[in-house]
Amino acid sequence: MTTLRPHSTIASMKRRLRVEMKERLAGMSPRTRADKSYAACRKLTELPEFVDADVLMMYLPIPQEVDPAEIALHAWQAQKTVVAPKVNWDQHHMLAVRIQSLSDDIVTGKFGVPEPAEGPVWPVEDIDLIIVPALAYDRGGARLGRGGGFYDRLLSEPGARAITCGLGFSEQLIDKLPADKHDQPVDILVTDTEVLRFANKPGSPGSTRPKEGASG
Repeated sequence: MTTLRPHSTIASMKRRLRVEMKERLAGMSPRTRADKSYAACRKLTELPEFVDADVLMMYLPIPQEVDPAEIALHAWQAQKTVVAPKVNWDQHHMLAVRIQSLSDDIVTGKFGVPEPAEGPVWPVEDIDLIIVPALAYDRGGARLGRGGGFYDRLLSEPGARAITCGLGFSEQLIDKLPADKHDQPVDILVTDTEVLRFANKPGSPGSTRPKEGASG
């Protein structure tokens, strides 16, 4: 009988959860998804962390994710700088590139993920708030990404100081997710129904986030 190592067990649990969450999200109607996206985005724009942020990083959505367009519009109206992720696939690294529109200079990148075509690259240490997407979150601040590890690496970069905020539908929130030591939790989670805050900053009481060395 083959005994699975703990990492292998976590990896298999994550694969199963990714399949389940994709099926759950696919079952939502477009109208429900749009209404819930709007509700979640309005909650996020009311956070003091959003109000105080000068530089905001937000993802460009793929189908079935919360659409953060409302957040970008609020940010631009408040004269904030908005940056979005662009992946360097050769280096397996994610850059933050400034955007000033949700249509101009946005292209479809690898695997169908929208990204900036070009623009100024923003240093991660100058970003105040990062909106982090995921397939699922839990009530401890852990997140289940799509397996690339790009956000985990970005958030573990030396100098990264941004407050991190997950954004999802209430259907994406579960009690407990399997997690590896390199997985980066979020500080805040906003859904269409609630706002949760966690003590995940390095040095804060109950902190669980490693400062450096994330590799997944």
